[in-house]
Amino acid sequence: MLKSANTVSKSKFWFLAGFVIFVHLVLAYRFFQLQVLDHNEYSRRAENNRIRATSIPAPRGLILDRHGEIIVDNYPTYIVSAIGAEIVEKEKNYKVISAATGIDTAILKQNYKNYYRNRFLPTRLAKDLTIGQLSRLEEAKDELTGIVYSQFPERIFNSKIRASHVLGYLKEIDQGMMVDMDEQSDYQYGDLVGWSGLERQYESQLRGEKGVAYYQVDAFGREAGPVEGHDNILPNPGNDIHTTLDVSIQALLENEFNDKKGTAIVSNPRTGGILAYVSAPDYKPDLFTGMISSKDWKTVIADSNRPLLNRVTNGTYPPGSIYKMVVGVELLEKQLVTTDWSVFCTGEYEFYDRTFRCWNENGHGKINLEQAIVQSCDVYFYQAIQNVDINDLAIRSKQFLHGLITAIDLPTEMKGRVPDRQFMNKLHGRYGWSKGAMLNLSIGQGEILVTPLQMVAYTNLLATRGKTYPLHLVQSQNEMIDAPAIRSRTWNRIQDYMELTITQSNGTGRWSNPKIPGLRIGGKTGTAENPHGEPHAWFIAYGEKDDEMITITILIENGGSGGEVAAPIAKRMFQHYYGPKTTKLVSK
Repeated sequence: MLKSANTVSKSKFWFLAGFVIFVHLVLAYRFFQLQVLDHNEYSRRAENNRIRATSIPAPRGLILDRHGEIIVDNYPTYIVSAIGAEIVEKEKNYKVISAATGIDTAILKQNYKNYYRNRFLPTRLAKDLTIGQLSRLEEAKDELTGIVYSQFPERIFNSKIRASHVLGYLKEIDQGMMVDMDEQSDYQYGDLVGWSGLERQYESQLRGEKGVAYYQVDAFGREAGPVEGHDNILPNPGNDIHTTLDVSIQALLENEFNDKKGTAIVSNPRTGGILAYVSAPDYKPDLFTGMISSKDWKTVIADSNRPLLNRVTNGTYPPGSIYKMVVGVELLEKQLVTTDWSVFCTGEYEFYDRTFRCWNENGHGKINLEQAIVQSCDVYFYQAIQNVDINDLAIRSKQFLHGLITAIDLPTEMKGRVPDRQFMNKLHGRYGWSKGAMLNLSIGQGEILVTPLQMVAYTNLLATRGKTYPLHLVQSQNEMIDAPAIRSRTWNRIQDYMELTITQSNGTGRWSNPKIPGLRIGGKTGTAENPHGEPHAWFIAYGEKDDEMITITILIENGGSGGEVAAPIAKRMFQHYYGPKTTKLVSK
């Protein structure tokens, strides 16, 4: 038998043998490292591939009224999310989900783009799934990869009221919002965050702590049952907040403003608590709980009535004649007029080359400060204001919180505007305005602007002779507001004038008098000129019976006369509160 000669040298043979042995030794060491030395690390990684950990949203705290009635609650809804790293065919997933839920694939793709964080974390695709949609998805589960379902606590609202501007709404965090979030926060894409109203103001209290759920998954990311040895971490619900609102009073005022634009606020002047808070028109409180369509959003934005505007805190208006008590206090405190000093109102007043008119074209005749407030005579204030310095009036006005924020527990609030000499010089130039500007200010017109919320604080100060607390919506005890330095005699007179405005037959606020035995009531009407249309109707009032006191502040945009339009609403409010079978105020 022939054999070929071995031509490999011994050196080459030993080199090749050594190389083979070396490779085997390296492989043996690597196997030893993976299976023995680093066993725990790679076992943990394999376990993580087998186990999916998903966060469980925490139910937000409830929002309740002063009597414990639930205003905002939670109810379970379902969402579907996708984990990018586990998806095999993304387009197929979209088609299957769209067929099962009826949601357009374009919306699913846009949601994936908006809420995407990374390929290993769930990205929300759809929200508010019904049981029927979820059942159809479950039937198609074998065709889906990397798809997970979860239950989500959605907001649900009391059917008796809307209160949308005070309660606020939640918003889903997307990529754009995440940029502005605090780096230390644990918010994630798709989480809900309070975006306005009490939901935003008390976000840290209402928001709970998320939990964690563990699931076993197969190689395609499909759930394959629970995981032994990994107990789910239950979420901790947020804390409830008890507001000062009263559902029955809120419902009454919302019904009154069903077809009106404006505001209505009822408060307890002895505590500063808000019992009812209406900004009309408003929006359905559940508008933002689900996936609002572009059509619905455009409809809300395009509405000329501006339903998203919170008129109570962010609407600014001239106060009209309800400002006359500020002027009256300044006149009495500086002793610029006496209670007997009077003018003769003919219905108009000549000031140099201008004619300033009273609302009563026929005039009021001879009239003093008392009747000037009771009958709301403009001519009296045209003459009296000429003795007042504009800076002194601005200081007095700010004592009643005009031009200042009230610091109510809501996210935003306008300051309004109280003009002084510096402001007028800046606006009109040093010689661009004259004493004639004071005539407009004397009746709450001209450059002065207030918010309805400031008028609530103003009314509370008048009702309590300055002994009131800051306005608030969540029950709390704060330090009393610094009372204006006003003599007791002046307080007495101003309150007497306000009460005569209601009780006298010629008082402009007589239409607000419910004539309930034992009810002491005072108020003031206002008709604020509006360059964009009909005048705004104002009415402020306080009522006290059996040591219980409330104040009412009403503004009706383009409503006309405050006495004829706004005052009757206050009457029905007093009848509701002080009449028989009514829920009484508690000391909160």
